Amino acid sequence: MPLTVVRREHVHLYAHEPRSEAAKTAVDALLRLQHAEEQKIESARIESDLTKNEFLAVRYMLQAHRDGRIMGPKDLAVMLAVSNASVTKIVDALVGKELLVRTAHPSDRRAQVLEPTDRAAEQIDASYAGFHEAVVEVLDHLSDADNAVLAASLTKIVDALAAGTPAPVDEYTVDDHD
Repeated sequence: MPLTVVRREHVHLYAHEPRSEAAKTAVDALLRLQHAEEQKIESARIESDLTKNEFLAVRYMLQAHRDGRIMGPKDLAVMLAVSNASVTKIVDALVGKELLVRTAHPSDRRAQVLEPTDRAAEQIDASYAGFHEAVVEVLDHLSDADNAVLAASLTKIVDALAAGTPAPVDEYTVDDHD
């Protein structure tokens, strides 16, 4: 693939161009942010020496742990959209890398609970540190008014993107009967 195409692959192909040059500049900046985040996450994944599903699994497990939710292999299979056999291979690999541990479920002795290790938290947190620090550093230097406009604008974009999509019943299920 020619390098000029790769360099511009994150540029939006508009169905309808924004009405003003300022709006086009804002859309382009938002798309460059999205592309930069994707690149940073992929670099972090590569540095962590994890497959994409292993990396996502550790992220999901850390978030669940921090939210106080109990997660098992079946939950992880749903979140990753993989088979039970695939999730078993992923979990086995992460246990072998000392990023997850299996424990007995507190109320169902047939089930397992997956817990991220301190090592997993350190590895994932370190992989996101540069991205988060850069974002916080820039936003900390904006005025409260500019941050309020930015937050309101991004919220409107998120709401517009979510419009018409099924509302989640919970963190894992989408009810498509609406």
